Amino acid sequence: MAAEETVKNVIVPNESDYIINIGPQHPSTHGVMRFETSLQGETVTHIRPHCGYIHRGMEKMCEKDTYPQIVHLTDRMDYLSAHMYNEAFCLCVEKALQVEVPERVKYIRTIIDELTRIQSHALWWCANGMDLGATSCFFYGLRERDLVLDIFEETCHARFLQSYNTPGGVMFDLHPNFQKRVKDFLIHLRKKLPEYDKLLTNNIIFRQRTEGIGVLSKEDAIAYGVTGPSGRGSGFSCDVRKIAPYSAYPYVKFEEKLATEGDSFARYRMRMDEMWESAKIIDQLIDNIPDGDYQVKMKPVIKLPEGEYFQRVETAKGELDVFIVSTGEKTPYRVHFRTPCFSNLFIINKLVSGLKIADLIAVSGSLDLIIPDIDR
Repeated sequence: MAAEETVKNVIVPNESDYIINIGPQHPSTHGVMRFETSLQGETVTHIRPHCGYIHRGMEKMCEKDTYPQIVHLTDRMDYLSAHMYNEAFCLCVEKALQVEVPERVKYIRTIIDELTRIQSHALWWCANGMDLGATSCFFYGLRERDLVLDIFEETCHARFLQSYNTPGGVMFDLHPNFQKRVKDFLIHLRKKLPEYDKLLTNNIIFRQRTEGIGVLSKEDAIAYGVTGPSGRGSGFSCDVRKIAPYSAYPYVKFEEKLATEGDSFARYRMRMDEMWESAKIIDQLIDNIPDGDYQVKMKPVIKLPEGEYFQRVETAKGELDVFIVSTGEKTPYRVHFRTPCFSNLFIINKLVSGLKIADLIAVSGSLDLIIPDIDR
């Protein structure tokens, strides 16, 4: 009966189901998740995610740290969107203090935001392809990502967790080679993205593994709070860069890519299209970075006025919200992060119920989940 009985399109498991655990891997690895998967033969009847294996109490830790110190915690959530997480917290602090950062800072932050988005999508592309059998994708995707990390290393003095943002600006001014290296990278990227399409996008096996698989309706995307490329693949217009522009996004023109199919391939196309749009955004900014300071002079000890403050940004995975409650001290009373992967994860039972176990790999890969972003 489990394969036939449904409630709101989700197959209900029963005692006759065979239950296997997919994961966890060793807890010393950087991302650990367990899917308790109920099966009837090879058909998934129910999947229950078990998270928390690498929960670090991130929000509680923030209550003991000063505001500049908290910035260095935020990039440990979605480490592939590290710069965006740093920026979100800094924007919230700057809003609370009514600090207007220089135009130069806005341009720098936005350019690095979009470079971050490109390298995150590049890593997702190569891992997603490899998970579905296209092993050579991993080498090509990492090639482009490494070029971005080289740019980060030169300017931010770090490749992975940049901690480049600070309340009032950025830690260092741009390296003299920054503009040239970014423009050279964009030329390279525009040559390689069509190769991605030849290798994977137009591969008949990949298309059969993803088209019509894991269909998410627009209504369900909204109900579950699925944002970012995963939500836009279902026609949900949710790009914070358009809805509530921040930094230099009000100065640029770009498209919010949307699809209506809602399947795994639609979510794939959204990320591929976003890399083109990110390149377009950087093109508009890279030769127009204003002169001026890269940081506003801040007090040695930052204390936010008593009150509640909120900021949201668009990361590579979706909408990130930062909520701060201050009592006027140098440490916050409460900090809460609404991270995109946490919301995007819990639609998975609805997407894979009734599919084959091999489809679970395609669907979970299309959501681009980062486990520390879920656990915090």
